[in-house]
Formats: sequence, C-alpha cells, structure tokens
Amino acid sequence: MSGVPASAAGSPAPATARRPARLWNIANILTMIRLCLVPAFVLLMVHDGGDDPAWRSFAWAAFAVAMITDLFDGHLARSYNLVTDFGKIADPIADKAIMGAALICLSALHDLPWWVTGVILFREIGITLMRFWVIRHGVIPASRGGKLKTLFQGVGVGMYILPLTDWLATLRFWVMAVAVVLTVLTGLDYIRQAVVLRRAAPAGEPER
Repeated sequence: MSGVPASAAGSPAPATARRPARLWNIANILTMIRLCLVPAFVLLMVHDGGDDPAWRSFAWAAFAVAMITDLFDGHLARSYNLVTDFGKIADPIADKAIMGAALICLSALHDLPWWVTGVILFREIGITLMRFWVIRHGVIPASRGGKLKTLFQGVGVGMYILPLTDWLATLRFWVMAVAVVLTVLTGLDYIRQAVVLRRAAPAGEPER
C-alpha cells in the first residue's frame, strides 16, 4: 500500500491553519476612525476659546463616537479572527490618545484640575509600559475593576466636556472622583499582579 497517502492509511490529517486577518478589516477601520477623531476633537474643544456650548457639544459627540468604537473594535477582532499586529499596537494607542487629549484640553481650559489629568495619564501610560514588561511571562486579563474604571472615566470626562450646570455639574464631580479612585486602585492591583507574574516565571528563563 505504498501508493496510499499517509492520511488515507489512518494517520491524522494536518489541521487547517487559520488564514491571517487582513489589515483592512472592520476592527482596524474602527481603530483608525478613533485615531482620526483625536485631532478633530481637539479642534472642536478649543474652538472660540473653548467656551461655546455648541462647539463643546460637537466635541462631546466626537468623544462619544470614539468611546463607542472602542467598545466594538476589540470585540469584533476577537470574535471574527480579525486580530492583526497593527491592531495590537494601534488600538491601545487610540484609547490613550482620545482620553489623554480630552483630559489635557479640559485642564488647559481650567475645567478639570491638572492633578486629576496627571494621575490618570500617569496610571494609563505606566500600566501600558508594564504590559510590555510582563507580556512574555503571560497576559493579565482585564478585571471587573478595570472595566468599571474605564466606564467611569469615559462618563466623567464626557460630562466635563459638556457645559453642565447646577446638580449635573455636582454629579460629574462625584463621577470623576470615583473614576480617580478606581484609576489608582486598579493601577495598584495591576502592579501587584505583574510582580506576582514575574516572580512566578522560571528562574532560568533568559531576559530579553
């Protein structure tokens, strides 16, 4: 039976490899839209000195669209095998860019204290760098606290972008206060998990 292929003779057939995702897919397009919204958002925020309620509303709309695309692009990439190297790099950059631009604009316009912007940006940039520090040892999954942090940050910043008054202005203060607390606590928890992950790595594993 030398003429019979090995797979026909009872050997298992090789598994069909997944085709690599194309660069131009819906998940990456949403990420690129979010990146393009960053300069548009900044221009809308600072137009006419940043005091025009109408332009602030337009800026809020751009920010809201960016936040909504952030909810969908990662889910689509994982669900439909659309993960690409570009997406792995561009997605977190887009996330930090739109949030950072909003925080800096709000502080520059004296709507949000600079220390709040500093705490949030320090945490986000620091954790992003720490991901690279531990990525070869494993991936730390997103926690419920981290998701809550993202939600409160998005809602709080969005409320500060809008020209709110009276009780809504008071409410946004407390929403942002919760966001800052969650930002600090989840950052400390991520550091703890990263240190545990590094210590659990094999002793003989070479450094890169």
